Amino acid sequence: MSRIWSASRLTYLALTLTAFLSIFPIYWMFVVASRTSDAMGQVPPPVTPGGNLGANIARLFSNTDAYFLTGLINSAIVAGTVTVSVVFFSTLAGFAFAKLRFRGRNALLLVIVATMMVPTQLGVIPLYLLMTKLNWNDRLPAVIVPALVTGFGVFMMRQYAGQAVSTELIEAARVDGCNTARIYWNVVLPALRPAAAVLGLLTFMTTWNDFLWPYAVLNDPENPTVQLSLRALSDGYYQDMSQVFTGTAIATLPLLLVFIVFGRQIIGGIMEGAVKA
Repeated sequence: MSRIWSASRLTYLALTLTAFLSIFPIYWMFVVASRTSDAMGQVPPPVTPGGNLGANIARLFSNTDAYFLTGLINSAIVAGTVTVSVVFFSTLAGFAFAKLRFRGRNALLLVIVATMMVPTQLGVIPLYLLMTKLNWNDRLPAVIVPALVTGFGVFMMRQYAGQAVSTELIEAARVDGCNTARIYWNVVLPALRPAAAVLGLLTFMTTWNDFLWPYAVLNDPENPTVQLSLRALSDGYYQDMSQVFTGTAIATLPLLLVFIVFGRQIIGGIMEGAVKA
């Protein structure tokens, strides 16, 4: 039995190779970001950082075609607002679908699940026309409002709430005089915290990396998200690859920090959900 769970040298070799192949592209991105554009054509390619990182960052933020600082701020606003909204509404709706009894509950849940089957690309044109009617084009609300709640988040929290929240605990809270809002805030939300953390982090990363919808509605080059700023850096006949890699590295830093700071909570929430399932 012990042989089944013990890792062999081949296992460690495979894991080491997988980790190297996963980490090296990110590391090399930072290497090129600290060098000049000539590093892209060197054979063999450089594997040690250079001394031009500060100059590349200064040129990046002074580039009047990319508006990179504005893109970072806009992406932080959009991703932060969408993440808070998705977590709040998803936990609220998940609690309602899992523990409250009301007419049409199963039909509404079926509609929500059905929205997950519709490709995102099919909604671009009607959403764009709606944003035009609201006069929201080239404004951040056009990016934020359509993403304030997701069918995936509601379904995920409904499945988790059905296992993590005890019906007896809710009934006991009602006997003590708690209304539904207080039960959600004091009883349900703490129980849903692991899954809510995973949902929030997934939502933040998805929103931060989103390109298609901001590209459709934010046509003003002076008001981009960070992904549109990166696109502006790579446009044109001549591409300054050191700036492209510097911008990509800076845009990747928030995601890396999320994984470093909350990585254990992500894994813990996923594993807890898997055990409950």
